[in-house]
Amino acid sequence: MLIASSGRHRAANAGLAVALPMMTCAFGWGVGPPPAQATASSSATAASLVNGSGSSYVALAMEEWTTTAKVRGIKVNYNGNLGSPAGVGQYRQKQVDFAGTEAEVKSLTGGDASMTRGYQYVPDVAGAVAVMYNLKDAAGRRVNWLHLDQRTISRIFTGDITHWSDPAITATNGGKRLPNEPIKVVYRTGQSGTTALFYDFVREAARDVYERWRRRLNLADHRIVELPAAPRPFAPNIIGKTTSDAMAAYVGSNNGLWSIGYDEFGYAKKHDVQVAHVKNGAGKWWQPYAEHIAEALKDATLRPDLSQELSGVYRSRRPKAYPISAYSYMMVQCGASGDRATCRGRYGDKGVETSLANFMRLVACDGQVKMSRIGYSPLPPNLSQEIAKAVGRMTGRTPERLTRSNCANPTFYGSLGEGATSPPDPFASLPGGVAGTTGGQGDGSGGPGATASAGTGSNAGGAGAGTGGSGAGRGAKPVGFNGSMPGAGALPVLALLATIVIPPSVMAVRRRLGG
Repeated sequence: MLIASSGRHRAANAGLAVALPMMTCAFGWGVGPPPAQATASSSATAASLVNGSGSSYVALAMEEWTTTAKVRGIKVNYNGNLGSPAGVGQYRQKQVDFAGTEAEVKSLTGGDASMTRGYQYVPDVAGAVAVMYNLKDAAGRRVNWLHLDQRTISRIFTGDITHWSDPAITATNGGKRLPNEPIKVVYRTGQSGTTALFYDFVREAARDVYERWRRRLNLADHRIVELPAAPRPFAPNIIGKTTSDAMAAYVGSNNGLWSIGYDEFGYAKKHDVQVAHVKNGAGKWWQPYAEHIAEALKDATLRPDLSQELSGVYRSRRPKAYPISAYSYMMVQCGASGDRATCRGRYGDKGVETSLANFMRLVACDGQVKMSRIGYSPLPPNLSQEIAKAVGRMTGRTPERLTRSNCANPTFYGSLGEGATSPPDPFASLPGGVAGTTGGQGDGSGGPGATASAGTGSNAGGAGAGTGGSGAGRGAKPVGFNGSMPGAGALPVLALLATIVIPPSVMAVRRRLGG
């Protein structure tokens, strides 16, 4: 159901990312200035302002998208400092037109029964939670080589490991012992979708550790969306920050020495904070670059409403998978639909509906081009198509069929775009290294292609409804894209593009659509 890739296209990716913005098309989905009908149906609707709030996980992507939208005359505001639960709450109360979230409604206080406003989940980007840190070695040199296996991460973030000299940390770093300093655990205060995603992983990574922690704190057996700070703090030495941006800024500061925290990877990139190499189920160590996010999400499952079940991602044995990867979502209204029980009616303000539809079109295609560069991974083709379907449910119009001829999302071209490949693992140049480490290799210019399947099947894994959910879903089986060439009108442009930036080995990549 989710991301799958075939072959390596790194040499083409940088050139492709440069060449794609030169292309234009006759639809509202491509690169370049959108046609009039894609921007607004009238001057009245062009001026309609759309407001959204919620997820900080997606906020850096939203900043990129809303800036581009403004240039195109689409007015969208987004407040990403609130967190997913607060955004869903504002959407429920009709204070905003859409919400950004990683926390499904059923995992929040009140559950589905509290959501009186109709909605649909619309995946907008793939991302990952990075494990950020700020350390020095015994000689006082900054550490850029921290490796952590999943159980050790779980033990640190439940307070079971309290000092950097712990033997478990030493063991995952080739015997290199860190100073005996207390670990400062930086966390997000209040309710947060990023916290929910990360502690879903913590639970899956070491269930015995998690259950001892949960019982010690007398926490109910439900999804963790907010960490306790008092009267029983979740770890001995904790530092709370109210936003994702503040978390990364603190960990990267002088005051953040000896700290560790969790955050969407884009914030670590923005603040130039070190992130750990995390061991996956295949025994390989990776940082959360786009190629590893895309690889991991092949093992995710999407339910019929497109919400995600990620236990397969955490356990993925794919050699290049980064195990703390997840999609982010928009919540928007939709007309009554046979395939979405939660759809209860279109927007009353048609100007808002038109502006939001145009914004979602931008997100689906043009908006994916720079995602790898800023710390995410672009959607696979079939999830861009799901955005088009969501627009159809929202507006009552027939969804546009997206192809390589009318959508600039790099995954339609077998690429993840510029910045998708992880840098070399520092242990490769350190004496001793980490046994079995095969860190990121490549020049950072791109990554593998990605696509996804919309096939149906039963959800084979998953926790109970209060811990990330389960139920009938569509399996994330590996699929490819059996790409026929686009329509005749696009052939001359693409043929020229191919001769300039795409080597024959990339053009020969075959990917098949899953059923």
